[in-house]
Amino acid sequence: MTLKRQLLLVSLLTLVLPWAGYQFIRETETALRAGQQQMLAGTARAIAESLVQYAAEFPAVDKERNAVGNQLYGHSLESRPEVDGYFNDWTIGRDALRIQRGKDGPIGFALGLFQQWVYLYVEVSDRNVVYAAPESMALIDSPISADRVELVNTSPPYRDEVFVFSAEAPGPIITYVRTEYGFVPEPTILAHWQDAPGGYHLEARIPASQLGTHIGLTVQNTDAREAEAVRSTSFLAARPGAFVSASPELTEVAESLLQPGMRLLITDAAGWRIASAGSLGRPARSEFRGGPGWLRVAYDALVEQGEAAALAEPDPGGYESQNYIRQALEGRQSVSWFRSLESGRAVAAAAQPVQLDGVTIGSVVIQQTTDAILSLTNEGLARLLNVTLITTLLVAATLLGYATWLSRRIRHLSVAAESALENDDLRATLPSADSGDEIGDLSRSFANVLRQLGAYNEYLRSLASKLSHELRTPLAIVTSSLENLEHEPLSEASAGYAMRAKEGAERLRRILTAMSEASRVEELMQHVEPEQFDLRQVLDSTVAAYRDAYRERGFELQTNLEEASMHGSPELVIQMLDKLVDNAVDFSEPGSTIVISLDQDAANMQLSVSNPGPPLPEQMRTQLFDSMVSVRKGDDRHLGLGLYIARLIAEGHGGRIDAANTDDGVVFAVMFPNV
Repeated sequence: MTLKRQLLLVSLLTLVLPWAGYQFIRETETALRAGQQQMLAGTARAIAESLVQYAAEFPAVDKERNAVGNQLYGHSLESRPEVDGYFNDWTIGRDALRIQRGKDGPIGFALGLFQQWVYLYVEVSDRNVVYAAPESMALIDSPISADRVELVNTSPPYRDEVFVFSAEAPGPIITYVRTEYGFVPEPTILAHWQDAPGGYHLEARIPASQLGTHIGLTVQNTDAREAEAVRSTSFLAARPGAFVSASPELTEVAESLLQPGMRLLITDAAGWRIASAGSLGRPARSEFRGGPGWLRVAYDALVEQGEAAALAEPDPGGYESQNYIRQALEGRQSVSWFRSLESGRAVAAAAQPVQLDGVTIGSVVIQQTTDAILSLTNEGLARLLNVTLITTLLVAATLLGYATWLSRRIRHLSVAAESALENDDLRATLPSADSGDEIGDLSRSFANVLRQLGAYNEYLRSLASKLSHELRTPLAIVTSSLENLEHEPLSEASAGYAMRAKEGAERLRRILTAMSEASRVEELMQHVEPEQFDLRQVLDSTVAAYRDAYRERGFELQTNLEEASMHGSPELVIQMLDKLVDNAVDFSEPGSTIVISLDQDAANMQLSVSNPGPPLPEQMRTQLFDSMVSVRKGDDRHLGLGLYIARLIAEGHGGRIDAANTDDGVVFAVMFPNV
């Protein structure tokens, strides 16, 4: 991993600080919300205790007759609906309709209260609406009947009557009351029957004084008017249950007890809402809702989730079934919290049972928005996210810039060290040598190593000359002594020893000659007088000489140059070529062809010698042209000075020499700059 990436990852550690800040903000919000819920719970408890004196306003607890499925709820209407069979002028939403499944589809209904009237609205799905014949209205309970809606009205244990709504045709209809004495019209009830796609609508207005304490509702569907007609009954309320509606007195009490910014709900023992007061107002706008997309995503991921805020709203049907209210109706105080990320609404709620003599007769629910807490949290999170973003970007940019500067210094040091090794400039000053940091120490250490390596290389270069000079005189003494010994009478064994000693001395003389040659080349390169000559002409004569000298090898000159002008010493260039050809002959088999080529481009002239044979070892390619380095295995007659001399001559002419493996052998290429 690069230094830039490492420091970039280190910069991510700055995210620990905003994480700690986020934890602090979240804990603060939790503590503030818990305090608000405790306050609401205390207020709910005080209100519940004060409502005990209004116990008469709570419907009686009758689990058998007042089952939730049997009870009907009367919604308080803000204005008087027009009795025309349409629901659009009711001041409650369609979600307040209570839905039951009928024979041909869903049946929806609702009851509303305005002043001294009770309004009834029913939507019936009916594929075949059957109207009543005029002559059969008096026999409405006979097998010859029609589709109708029946409202069962009772006040146990005395009153028991049924209001029957059936139509001869769409429009205003007459309501009949079925009693134990028969059917009689009820002129005080106004009703309207309206056809609708797939069924019909019924809307009626009933004086509140006409209704008892318990009511039920059924829908009768008839397939045909024949006597054998099949009749189905949909029980919207299976049996008459207590008719529940808002208590004006409890509503007035709730309004007097309510504090600003709160909503108060009072339910009976079954969960029906019998009083409500106050409003939570519009939700506070969160600055995250209109902010950048990434900010909203981050906020949604960070804030603590609660129950959906829609669950805090009063039930449109009047039946409060939320879990925390259910717990209160079971006799336990409970609190809850709701939050909507989309609308920004957050509500804290508390529910307290209203108990009389140990029996729960209802519940008190208090709700309050947590706008103040949300504003504090939103502001804190906004600042935290913004500061986090800016800080992280600044730290990342700073570390990235520092890493770039640091890596550039290290790269320059690396390139300078490699360049010094390649150009034998081992005493060059490396970058950052004057710095006082660790990179400066590394640069000075590299420079010291390069100086020591340069001194060692200089010693190796001069070693051949020193050895040649120091060993030549002792070798001459040994050689002359062996020659004189030939003139002395020797035994056969002694003569053999003398011959081997003479051969060894001759071998040592050749080694010293090769070592002297390298020294002479270095001296010649310093004192030679360069001249302008034609390298193409030199190659023509030299290659011809190689064909005569190495008859077991073939030689081929490849070039498209008619003339190749070069500035230097032709003798030294021929000597360099001799070393390369001698090396090619040694590593090729008899009968092989050695190719000498000459090419030229805009910048350089290239002289190449290629031969078939074994490839060069990869580990030796960088040392091949050093002094006293040889790749010949098992042959100690070669000191490895030939390629070293070739390199000295190439570099003395301002060029360079390189070696590479080919598909079938090796090629040595010398690059001379154009004059």
